[in-house]
Amino acid sequence: IHTHSDYSYRPQNLPLTDNFGKRSVRTFVDFRHTNMPEGLDIKGFPLLCLVNLSYVSKVKVISFLVGLVLMCLIMASYLLMWDRKGLLLSEFPHPFRPVVIMTGATTAEDSLDRSFIDVKTLVKMINSNEQNTSRKVPDEKDVINTDPHFFSVIPRHFLPHVKSPCWYEELSGDLGTDPYKNNRFSLRSKSFKNVCDHMRARFHQNVCDIDGKRFRLRCLPYFYIIGQPKCGTTDLFHRLLMLPELKFNTIKEPHWWTRKRFGYIRFKTGFQERFPIEDYLDLFDLAAINIQVGISGNSSGEHRANEIITGEASASTMWDNQAWSYLHGNEEQTEPPFLAQDFIHAVQPGAKIIIMLRDPVERLYSDYLYFTLANKSAEDFHQKVVECVQLFQSCLSERSLRSCVYNTSLFNAMLVRLTLGMYFVFVLDWLTVFQREQILVLRLEDYAANLRKTLKTVFDFLGVGPLSEQVEASLTKRPMSNTRRAKDRILGPMLPATRNLLSQFYQPFNSKLANILNKKAFLWSYS
Repeated sequence: IHTHSDYSYRPQNLPLTDNFGKRSVRTFVDFRHTNMPEGLDIKGFPLLCLVNLSYVSKVKVISFLVGLVLMCLIMASYLLMWDRKGLLLSEFPHPFRPVVIMTGATTAEDSLDRSFIDVKTLVKMINSNEQNTSRKVPDEKDVINTDPHFFSVIPRHFLPHVKSPCWYEELSGDLGTDPYKNNRFSLRSKSFKNVCDHMRARFHQNVCDIDGKRFRLRCLPYFYIIGQPKCGTTDLFHRLLMLPELKFNTIKEPHWWTRKRFGYIRFKTGFQERFPIEDYLDLFDLAAINIQVGISGNSSGEHRANEIITGEASASTMWDNQAWSYLHGNEEQTEPPFLAQDFIHAVQPGAKIIIMLRDPVERLYSDYLYFTLANKSAEDFHQKVVECVQLFQSCLSERSLRSCVYNTSLFNAMLVRLTLGMYFVFVLDWLTVFQREQILVLRLEDYAANLRKTLKTVFDFLGVGPLSEQVEASLTKRPMSNTRRAKDRILGPMLPATRNLLSQFYQPFNSKLANILNKKAFLWSYS
């Protein structure tokens, strides 16, 4: 199951004929008399033609010209108003897109005309917006007040002798009550439903008595793989699942912090139902059971309970904060008041964060191929990129860089997810609440070139290992996950003009990322 399907699909362009953009358009006036008998030669009736031209066609021509002038005036007024007001109409999401007009035999690559996109000016705008990238971190009390129940469930301190963030939750009611009956994840995931069936059967065995009260062990993730999409997070997730001391949730991308806890499974379908914190904690009950068995001294496994760690991988956690736009409707907010990391840090200030990135140019093309449903081509991708860069440039002329990156209206208007490659904005925002040593940023290129070395970096970061030769061999020999589909590979690479435009567009973002991480590799220098 590809949980990337949470991404909001947008209407694709209708199929066009092969000659679209190449056909000439002719306007003409038919001067023939509509009542002329069939078979008569028009050359034999010059006087009749002159009469028709004088009394009928001149009126049509004048009417046509007057209508054409009025139409041009109306279009000009709209274009002037558009240019004056910009392209972002409101904070509340709604679809809109620019229209790029090409005439004659114009090809997709010809649309890189400087009259449409002045890349140098755009890069200067991005660089000049650097002072607007700083974020004011909200007060923790304000974060807690957004969801008092959520923060009442999770304690301020965890068990000191367990590596994972775990605690004991007091049970009330009959032990025979099904603890997973209303879990919303189990209702939508067959695999997790099977896990719930397994845990339900042995639930009472893992309840412990403390001072005459009954408790269950609860855990949060020890670490989070937070992004980005199409950067290898799926492959890393499946390899880490092979570690005996690591217990992931069974659903790779629960998207709880960014979507489901607000009541959005897919934003395009609107508000559905909130997934409470209890449902999210159930995802880690399998790990909690293993930890509890070890604490009780009943474990015959290789690893002690305090070595077991939990993990969660949702590629939306790093960047997706659109829920606030939907929750607040038309309220004037240029940026989300709270980000996902504010909530994670409030309950788990010691959490470890793993970010996987790749060349943003390649990431965008891979993203397009994966999520576009039909009529995919290098030319179609090029056209969509041009339109999205135009939209972003228009936004940047009116708003701050962070506002444009997080703006939901702009995001919904884009036919490719251009803003997801502006990594430095997201990384910088995560660094406003977490310490640098708590965040590991990897490159997919390094991961693919030297898997063993990159995995060792991850293990060291998580404090896992040393691994047995058998486990290490299994990890490295496992085939890569989520590779490009065969039907997408035959489409070939993107157009050179598209690569050139995107390389220039992302260059200032890459430079800032390399600067804050102090690693030149994140420049993704293009030849």
